[in-house]
Amino acid sequence: MADLQHTHELDYDGDRVVKRYVDSKPGAAEREWRALNLLAEYAPDLAPEPIAYDDGVVTMSRIDGVPLRGLFARAKHVSAMAEALRELHTAVPGHVLRTLPVRPWQREAIVDWVRSRCAAWQPREPSADRAVKEGLRWLESWSPGEAGVTPVFGAGDGNLANFLWDGTRVRIVDFEDSGRSDVAFELAELAEHVSMWVDGEVEIARRFELSPQEERRMRECRKAHALVWFFLLSHEHPRNPPGTFQRQIERVLARLSA
Repeated sequence: MADLQHTHELDYDGDRVVKRYVDSKPGAAEREWRALNLLAEYAPDLAPEPIAYDDGVVTMSRIDGVPLRGLFARAKHVSAMAEALRELHTAVPGHVLRTLPVRPWQREAIVDWVRSRCAAWQPREPSADRAVKEGLRWLESWSPGEAGVTPVFGAGDGNLANFLWDGTRVRIVDFEDSGRSDVAFELAELAEHVSMWVDGEVEIARRFELSPQEERRMRECRKAHALVWFFLLSHEHPRNPPGTFQRQIERVLARLSA
């Protein structure tokens, strides 16, 4: 699940990057290492090359590129990002994908987390209180089932900063929450990540042709991820412009009414 916590440290050594994970993120280094090896085999050059792994420290190649967050994302950037995502999602063969662990923070974990935040919510402004009330009401009735579940390999983090533009294509970094997922859930997480709209809306979901069942699942998953960001942004963070939380309240209410 996207958060505002520091989960790792990066050291740059020439053409290598050394990533050290903090103890509060169990399993993150293993997931990163597994993803880099899988992508090196099935989608070469989409992500950094794995070099070494040792006790929570992952060493990988350094790839060139400018993060899409902070770069004015034009149509060519979004198209290249969508192409990279399609490659990522479909890279791992089905027989291999079925053996992989489900990525962290799938539906059940998000439901429990949001429900606990709703229960602990202290009344604030009316619109925020309304978002909590309506969000909890929707959450208690959400039963997505299996319709629209198309298995994919998911990166598990929708941060626009994890997509690097090298002038020709987009490549992807940061796989600490990666694993088996489904396309609707992954696109929903991307679309609702604060980095995808706070500096100007990046309409990534529209770049994918989804079945009606996938569209419905994505729409419902977007509600869940919007609620996650409601609570993450409920205390203004210097990383985001002033007023970001108020904008998130409006997004939550719009998603819940859709």
